[in-house]
Amino acid sequence: MLCAGLGKRLKPYTKIYQKSMLPIHGKPLLEYILNGLMYADFKDLIIVVGYKKEQIIDYFKNGEQWNINLEYIEQRDLNGTGGALLECQNAIENEHFLLTWGDILVPYKVYKEVFNIYNKEQNDFILVTNYMEDPYLGGAVYVKNNYCLDIIEKPPKNKSKSNLNNCGIFILSKEIFEVLYSLVPSKRGEIELTEALRIGIHNRKWKIRVIKMEKNQFRGDFGNKKTYEQLKVNSSWLRELDGNNGN
Repeated sequence: MLCAGLGKRLKPYTKIYQKSMLPIHGKPLLEYILNGLMYADFKDLIIVVGYKKEQIIDYFKNGEQWNINLEYIEQRDLNGTGGALLECQNAIENEHFLLTWGDILVPYKVYKEVFNIYNKEQNDFILVTNYMEDPYLGGAVYVKNNYCLDIIEKPPKNKSKSNLNNCGIFILSKEIFEVLYSLVPSKRGEIELTEALRIGIHNRKWKIRVIKMEKNQFRGDFGNKKTYEQLKVNSSWLRELDGNNGN
């Protein structure tokens, strides 16, 4: 779980809070994400921390209160999603692992579907997408027969020929680390996970299974200030998390 970023787009809220600890209807965002992962039977979790790391560590501690095992790894150089993941290489024991951004929230059944499809199909890579009219702020994902053909990070506005956006939830093989080590930082000075996936598709013939969220399915992007403010006012989306009361 990647929770190290500064949350620049969320100022002034992130002058006080770590982005993943933004309060929303009685609990921090990260607690909802943890609840979703627990719903899908994930128990051993690594949280990559950085900016205002104490807020996360002091609140969740070792995870015992939630009957999970939490480990923390600090990303001192905030050099992107790929850089954050590289910090975890030695701590990841299994050949395959789940990765999620720490600022997006989806219905808990999505995490469960990822876990079930992995167990059933034994894919080396899984990528979840959500529908967007124009994915220019995220990553446009091109798909054929449920497999990823390409992923374009932040395509020009109104130029994408795909309405599928990289949701920020993955199953990855540890082979991802070999590619991440070979990457040159992007124009943003970051090691981009999406670029590693592109190289894997085109140069290593990776087959990346795509799970498509439904067009109108809830996805809360807490990296967006306007979205956060809307979700703070409206609580109806909580019912969409677990189909009950959002606990």
